Amino acid sequence: MEKNNSKKTVRLVLCALFAALIAVGAFIKIPIPYIPLTLQTLFTMLAGLMLGGRLGAISVCVYVAIGLAGLPVFTQGGGITYVLKPTFGYLIGFAVGTYVTGAIANKTAAPTFRRLVGANLAGLAIIYLFGMVYYFLISHLYLGTNITIRNLFLYCFLATIPGDVISCLVAAVIGKRLNPITRKYVV
Repeated sequence: MEKNNSKKTVRLVLCALFAALIAVGAFIKIPIPYIPLTLQTLFTMLAGLMLGGRLGAISVCVYVAIGLAGLPVFTQGGGITYVLKPTFGYLIGFAVGTYVTGAIANKTAAPTFRRLVGANLAGLAIIYLFGMVYYFLISHLYLGTNITIRNLFLYCFLATIPGDVISCLVAAVIGKRLNPITRKYVV
């Protein structure tokens, strides 16, 4: 019984740790127009790789809930009105993408580097899908700014994809090293 409680405690601490890392990652920015490039993507991928899909997504949801509750942990502040910002779709994508990353990566007991990179790329595709669709819809339906598909693709994909692909590779390297350590607590 005590060992089971210890495992639950470690899971709780790891989820809180990743929620905090994602929040810190929001403030490590490379400024580009429209969508700032941050380390959030790296930390959401690591959450999926190291905690698995379910716990990784929970850690992202905790981060989003804290931000929506009013703490300024998002790249442009916090609060419930953040759902009306065009970039909020990326936060939704982080949760879904983290789940997918973790589910793919942890299908086997000892995932290969290739599997980890593939899992990260799949999660990244989901982040971009949610983020770009939400950005387009909020821009057109709420803000009344008519961002073209071309500009959406240019600023919300092409400008950020190189850094995010590098994040995929870095997360796979770190995940490959740390996954065996965390796996005994999260499986």
